[in-house]
Amino acid sequence: MNPDFSLDGKVAIVTGACKGGIGEAYAHALAGAGAAVVCADINAEGATFVADAINGDGRAALAVRVDIADETSVESMVAAATDRFGGVDILINNAALMAQIVMTPAMAYGRAEWDRAFAVNVTGAWQCAKAVAPSMQARGGGRIVNQASAGAFPAESVYGITKIAIVGLTTTLARELGGYGITVNCIAPGIVASDAGRMLTPEDSPYRQMLEMRAATRAVGQPDELCGALLMFCSPAGAWITGQVLNIDGGFVMRP
Repeated sequence: MNPDFSLDGKVAIVTGACKGGIGEAYAHALAGAGAAVVCADINAEGATFVADAINGDGRAALAVRVDIADETSVESMVAAATDRFGGVDILINNAALMAQIVMTPAMAYGRAEWDRAFAVNVTGAWQCAKAVAPSMQARGGGRIVNQASAGAFPAESVYGITKIAIVGLTTTLARELGGYGITVNCIAPGIVASDAGRMLTPEDSPYRQMLEMRAATRAVGQPDELCGALLMFCSPAGAWITGQVLNIDGGFVMRP
């Protein structure tokens, strides 16, 4: 029997689904597998660009502006998805601060900046999961995929600290929600050639050269190269997988 990667009839929310980011690739992959996709981002114009492209391909998509650090905004996002498509089956917690925070030493942070990093990268993911769980339970189950980072292994920045916290959120929610048929897993990408990734690691940068020396294959991947794992976690093919973290980084991080 061949694995079933179809998402026909499912409704997915992708946070951070803005033009030029990993969320754009995720949204297109889910739509291509048959899901109706809510493209949610704090950048409404960027989310609309992605949703319009999906609709133009003959699929179903809706753009929603959301600030995942704001509980009311998150609840409005889920309400919009429910009003348009009837409920939520899949949540991709992709939105996060990255380029804005990854280079600042932890000891140089002020309290407000520290709190903002956690409000978006950790609390935001938790709020989104909490908001969609009742709909998933009512529909007989669901899939949550969180986004960590190779930068969490080990954490060497505030960004990395927030992303190792996402790993903890993943395992905790997997335990709490498994009885409702909801799986919770985590993708931990390396450097990806998104707009943010290119800005952080230009080809001539010493950091990029270090990454190339350490990676087993190549240090920089394309957003589409994350989508196979995404579809596995979201589809019937991944129904017995939960609480797991999958590093996708060309062999930059290798864990036993």
